[in-house]
Amino acid sequence: MLFKQIGESVIFALAALWANKLRSFLSLLGIVIGIYSIILVLSAVDSLSKSVQDSISSLGSDVVFVGKWPWEDMGPDYPWWKFMSRPNPSLEDFENIRTRSEAVGDMAYRAQVSATVKWKGEFREGVQVFGVSKEFKDVWNFPVAQGRYFSENESRVGTPVAILGAGIAQKLFGEANPLDKEIVVRNQRLLVIGVLEKEGKGLFGGFNDEAVFVPLNMFRTVINLKNPALFSEILVKAKPGYSVQALKDELTGIMRGGRRLKPVEDNNFSLNEITIIANQTKSIFGVLNVVGWLIGMFSIFIGGFGIANIMFVSVKERTQMIGIQKALGAKKHFILIQFLTEAVVLSVIGCVFGLFLVWLSTLIITKYADFAMILSLQNGLIGMSISVITGLIAGIAPAYSASKLDPIEAMRSK
Repeated sequence: MLFKQIGESVIFALAALWANKLRSFLSLLGIVIGIYSIILVLSAVDSLSKSVQDSISSLGSDVVFVGKWPWEDMGPDYPWWKFMSRPNPSLEDFENIRTRSEAVGDMAYRAQVSATVKWKGEFREGVQVFGVSKEFKDVWNFPVAQGRYFSENESRVGTPVAILGAGIAQKLFGEANPLDKEIVVRNQRLLVIGVLEKEGKGLFGGFNDEAVFVPLNMFRTVINLKNPALFSEILVKAKPGYSVQALKDELTGIMRGGRRLKPVEDNNFSLNEITIIANQTKSIFGVLNVVGWLIGMFSIFIGGFGIANIMFVSVKERTQMIGIQKALGAKKHFILIQFLTEAVVLSVIGCVFGLFLVWLSTLIITKYADFAMILSLQNGLIGMSISVITGLIAGIAPAYSASKLDPIEAMRSK
């Protein structure tokens, strides 16, 4: 009987919805907008979180970056003047770590400068050119799609060769094969020996797509590594059996000793991890979640009033029918469940339209923004739960008023 009653209530709700299309549309609009706002934000945050985790996994959460600038609290109050006078990590620091450390496994050195890259009539300004040591590919995610990495001999003697990011290769050469062609960087001719896989846009991705990589010993013949305006850092991975914290503790001692810092002096270097940036993004995701919920719940609140209005009108239109049902023996709970079911069905219909709009938005964002965004089953169930609760709350008052009608007075009404 309960399932039969629920089925009849669903039919009544759909019939009322179809009979009053405009009224129903306007009443359910709040539910649609509310579910859309909440679930779209939740989907965006989940997708961003997944992008962060994927990026950390690909870059290596166990990599420690020995550099000049700390990554923590890089907001408007960041004391950049305090760190500007720090020296860049040098090759002496690099060799000191290599020879003295017991916890270090793979390590590499990289220096960075901005330059114009040319090929025939094509050129790109502001390209990031990296000079990297031979071990760079062992520390950093560095998949070569075409060609090869630097050989031992090329790295040692500083052969003028280069590996291009997928984006800069496409912009310079188009559909032509870049391998074995010469580009010009700072008046130096470099033979292209490799092209990286395309990273695509992401929170931590896409940097390599627009970069050029050359052997460190070639880089240092053109750029002075002791220039304070240069950006450089040492990338270090721990040996198996050593934690990242143990590695950082050892690196702190080696760097302080190598730079002859007194016990009372602060560190003039920073030890950073990718997870620092990931942790900072959590607060941003939290704010986005709160904003989405506030906007969405306000819309759902308005939508709840719309559903309650529909249900009160429905009770008024079916007063005689309710009287007949009661005269034939229908209990109060029977009438109550009937109208509560209708309210829930109306709310769920609004939720379905809202989820459809979210799904449509994820397809558009994924296609045109080059950002993988998905509507997960979990978020879909959250939307459904919200709509069911909203329907129950909005339907309580009209359902209760219907269940309390006197059957004789109800049948006399017009």
